[in-house]
Amino acid sequence: MQEFLQQIVNGLTIGSVYSLVALGYTMVYGILKMINFAHGELFMIGGYLGLSLVAAFGLAAAVSSPVLGLIIVFFLVAGLAALIGALVERVAYRPLRRSSRLAPLVSALGASIFLQNAIMLIYGTGYKVYPDNLVPNVTWTLGGVEISLIRLLILGLSLFLMALLYFLVQKTQLGAAIRASALDHDTARLMGIDVDKIVTLVFIIGPALGAAAGIMVGLYYRQINFTMGWAYGLRAFTAAILGGIGNIPGAMVGGLLLGLFESLAAGYISAAWKDAITFFILILILILRPTGLLGERVAEKV
Repeated sequence: MQEFLQQIVNGLTIGSVYSLVALGYTMVYGILKMINFAHGELFMIGGYLGLSLVAAFGLAAAVSSPVLGLIIVFFLVAGLAALIGALVERVAYRPLRRSSRLAPLVSALGASIFLQNAIMLIYGTGYKVYPDNLVPNVTWTLGGVEISLIRLLILGLSLFLMALLYFLVQKTQLGAAIRASALDHDTARLMGIDVDKIVTLVFIIGPALGAAAGIMVGLYYRQINFTMGWAYGLRAFTAAILGGIGNIPGAMVGGLLLGLFESLAAGYISAAWKDAITFFILILILILRPTGLLGERVAEKV
């Protein structure tokens, strides 16, 4: 039982990261019905920007409190990633919005390759390591289960950001505009909604959340690589499909479940088989429920 609970804690920690990244995929799909394959690279860029601000510029140590320094890093990196996301949308996607679905897909893959290689040329091909003194190495043991401070911070911040996004989309006027644009662009324009601005906003929110997740991965595993955007992006995309592509709560649930599947598979079977087992479960769910666990968000019939 102790081993099971430990794997649950580990799974929820990494699953919350998957959820944050999956939200970027599902929001873009909900608005444009396309897959932003460059989103994983924006997550990766967040990890590198966070390392640059923390290590190269010493921002975390430049203030009286390391916690306050990390908060500043999170805000700055999220803002920079949001700008890059908006630029990618403006250059790579908007000119092709009225084209066939294949053209934006190819453009997304091209943007992904460009961003990945740009980071490789700037930072090099080797692993980059986060400093080990950013988060105190504090661990509590409850019933034989080890719960570290970094796990609590990652899980708590992820849940806070997900709750904040859910409140924005479901409880605000801006969220109503986002939901209306997701249902029908032409009808939304007739209601006075600037769909282009909504699309840009989605490409700002998604990369900001993904960049925050990139810093969390750096703090948790303490090393990052320019190829991690593809690996985590693929898992996050799987999480979005698992919960129901285009469904924001579905992306949250799908990410947490995917993290649990991976952790349990690694703990009880083999870490080498965790990816195969995860995708096998995904295939079963798609066969039994093709729209995902919570279903794809579609227009309501009246």
